[in-house]
This record gives sequence, structure tokens and C-alpha cells, in this order.
Amino acid sequence: MTSVGIDAIEVRTGRLKLDLAETFAPEQGDDPEKYTKGLGLFSSSFPDAYEDIVTMGANAAHRLMERKGLEPEDIGRIDVATESSFDNSKPVSTYIAGCLEQVYDGDFHHANKGERKFACIAGTQSLDDAVNWILAGRNRGRGALVIATDTALYARDSSGEATQGAGAVAMYITEDPDLVKLSTEQGYGSADETDFLKPNQQFPSVDGKRSVQVYLARMREALEDFERAAGDTHPDDYAFIPFHTPFPGMVRKAAVLGYRHMIRGTDVEEALADDIGRQPRRDDFDSREAFEDAIREYVDDLKETDAYREWYGEAIDPTLDISSQVGNWYTGSVHIARVSALKHAVEQGRDLAGQKLLVASYGSGAQAEIHEETVQPGFEDEVAELNVDAEVERRYDLSFSEYEQIHDRHNHEKSVELEPFTQPDSEFVFDGWGPMNERQYTYIE
Repeated sequence: MTSVGIDAIEVRTGRLKLDLAETFAPEQGDDPEKYTKGLGLFSSSFPDAYEDIVTMGANAAHRLMERKGLEPEDIGRIDVATESSFDNSKPVSTYIAGCLEQVYDGDFHHANKGERKFACIAGTQSLDDAVNWILAGRNRGRGALVIATDTALYARDSSGEATQGAGAVAMYITEDPDLVKLSTEQGYGSADETDFLKPNQQFPSVDGKRSVQVYLARMREALEDFERAAGDTHPDDYAFIPFHTPFPGMVRKAAVLGYRHMIRGTDVEEALADDIGRQPRRDDFDSREAFEDAIREYVDDLKETDAYREWYGEAIDPTLDISSQVGNWYTGSVHIARVSALKHAVEQGRDLAGQKLLVASYGSGAQAEIHEETVQPGFEDEVAELNVDAEVERRYDLSFSEYEQIHDRHNHEKSVELEPFTQPDSEFVFDGWGPMNERQYTYIE
């Protein structure tokens, strides 16, 4: 079967930074550890006055194309995943293609363009669409450009405000990829839920407690469904497990439940039995309530074991490094986690070629998807080209009053004019409104 996957990837963060411990927490009257330890977040990224989902996506795509030596004729498909779209008809992919056509001699008139929406999972769905397009033989030797771009802005003083973030991930999908090959086996967990939604509104309505429950339930269903397609999973099967990361604290909850599931009936469970017992089985309890109480007690004990802590430190914790500094990017979140893991491996000198990732995506509303990815030989060369560290480091550090101003600037209901905090440099920028109220963009040298 043809090998299809991610050949190249680029990350673009918003140019502004809000330090949660030093700047946000004091204004909220909170202990900084509420964010740094509880949520696992240290800072958030925001777009400057001239940035939005189009500029971030176009700038990520442009850098990817430049360093890979790609021209418009090499791209047969452009898919954008976002839940921050500002047009109910015209897809963001057309705006991004229009930006790129300002800097290339050719055009993208031949490329199929679309926009995917299913909360945060849309980035993975767009990736799946591109892979299926190539596997179906419709690509005519061309690759697909998949862009996940979002500004995750919450209402002021809402429960999700500290998890905000903004940025874009661009991926080039091809045959014989240089980075990771995707499995054809996938698992899904999906249900009609109202844990998080935006009914004709910019800021989400969130049932926080319910959202956590739905996330965990759909992830469990997706893992069980994946195993029906691919066979049983085991913690030793995967070098890393990148999760959708609205905030790292959410992943801590999901990881221990996933580990419990994967070790059930294995050598790992037996090795732990002397210390914490075997996992409770439903048939051993008279009621579901008693069974669930026993499961919670087992999980509490499990996450304190050396075996779990070691596995978490190796397979999960490295996936959270970037997210802890930039916040939630919605559709780009799980793809940041993948980058973070591969980057960590290169920095540690680990040769992952031939090893597997188990990628766990999620979108509220709600759906989870799990699939495998196999790391390709020479992946180090691709990861070495990433400039994500420079992206994170160059951000302008906002004061709290400046944060309030930029939040208002990107609040659709306020239409606030604001001078930028940073200077554009060789990048696409938002340049005002056209005669049909369309957004216009320019490339600044």
C-alpha cells in the first residue's frame, strides 16, 4: 500500500504573549500555581492588531513552501480547519491562497479548496481528507496543504480565559513522507453533545465540568474502536501519545485512563497487582456505582506508581512543552503536541525511525479520533528546520492593560482600532476592509 502522511510541518504563533503567573494571576487575585500547576499553562499567545487566522495560516504555509522549494503547481488541495472563521460562505482557504499568490508567480486556481469545522478535531479531519484524497489516486502526483488556524478567545472573566491562545500549524501531505506515515486504521467516539458550542457567537458557551467528562468518554470510545480495527494496544507500543491539549491538565486526566485501559489483562497489570491490586471488573460488583467507585480508587493508586510516572514522563509529558507556553490553539492543538514530541526526541538524540505515535484528537460537540503514525527515517532533518522556539521567544510580552486592549481589538462586537505592539517583517498582514466588507491582506517585505 502507498505510504501517505505528513512530509513537512510549520508552526506560527501569534506575536503577543500574556504571562499567566506574572501578569494575569495577580489581576485575577489568584495563586499563580492555579495556572502553572493546575492547568499546566505558563503563558498564552495572541494575535497582534494586524494578525488573524488568515495571516497566521498564510505565514505558516509560506515558510513551509519556501523551505521545501514548493511552487503552487505542486499543491493540488488546500484545506483549512478552523472554528474561528469570520465568513459563513467563503472559506478561509481562499483567503490564504490569495495571500500566497502575492508572492508566487503561479496561482492556485487548479487546487481544490475547502474549510472544515468540527471544533478542535477539524484539523485532524482535514488531515484525513488529504490522506484519503492521495490514497484514492486523485492527486496526480501533487501534495495537499492542510492548515489548522485559530484564535481561541474567551469572554473576559470566563472560566476558559486563562486557556486562550492563537496560532497556526501548516502541514504538507504527500506520498512517501519525510516526517510521519498515517495508519489506515482509525477509531472514533462520537455523540451529540453540548459541552462547548458557539451558536452564532464569537465566544464559546462552555459547561466546564461536562466538557471534561465528554472529552474523556469520547476518547475511551475512540480507543476501544481503534482496537477493534488495529488490535489491542500496549503502553510499550508507542514512543509518544500526543493528545488534543486544551490545557495540559486535561491531558493528565486522559492519560491515566488511557494507560489503565491499555494495561488491562497485560504483564503490566500483573506486575502492579502486588502493590495496587488488579483492575476492578464489572462482574465482581453488584452495582455500577460500586464498580465506578472502585475504578476511581484504582486510578488514584495507579497514577502514583513508579511504572505510570515513568511512562507518563516519557510518552506524555514531552508532548505538552509547546502548549504550556502558547495555550489552546483549537484545531492546531494536537498537531502542536506532535511537534513538541518529535522536537523533544531530536533534542534528546532519540532515533524514532520506525517507531509509532498514537495520536488522540478531540472536538467538542463531540468527537474523538485515534490513529497511529509511524515516524519516518530522516525525520530529524525535517524537525531541525522548525523555528518554533524562535516563534515562541520573539513574542511581545503584554502588560495587563495591553492585554485588555488586544482582547477588545479582536472582539468582533467592539471594533476597536489599535496600534500594533510589534512591527511586521516579511509577512502577510491584515490590511483593512474591502467594498463588500471583505478582509484584505498584504505582504510586507
